[in-house]
Amino acid sequence: MTRALRDRTFIAKAASFGAIGVVNSAVDFAVFTLAFVWLALPIIPANLMSWAVAVTFSYVLNSMFTFAAESGRKLAARTYVSFVVAQVAGFIANTAVVLIASYFIPVLFGKLLAIGASFVVNFSLSHFVVFRRRGGTLGQDAPPPSSPPSSSV
Repeated sequence: MTRALRDRTFIAKAASFGAIGVVNSAVDFAVFTLAFVWLALPIIPANLMSWAVAVTFSYVLNSMFTFAAESGRKLAARTYVSFVVAQVAGFIANTAVVLIASYFIPVLFGKLLAIGASFVVNFSLSHFVVFRRRGGTLGQDAPPPSSPPSSSV
């Protein structure tokens, strides 16, 4: 993890993921507000609805920009399903934070905290699991070749 934090590509991806996340968070917050305030849905169903819209939006943008080298800028059902499954952990973190926070602060402020918590979980899973580089395929890095063993004379 320390090496990843020093890697410029990793930092650029985190920044891109974050920028997309800002837009995505606005979508998530807007859909949640619509569902919770206007449709009067309970917190968990409203959060599930906003998460489903946001995770799909996030997959499309991150496939096209943040993880373009790994995805080839192509949307694929298999990768989408992997992305959604991985993001379930982010959804659980998000829901837990908003639900717990709702006992102490207004729900919409709790939702803002929840978005921050889920960012950490979602980026980590996207980078290290869903869009990880696999060796040898086009658009993806293979592990560096090992040097030949030195012979002792």
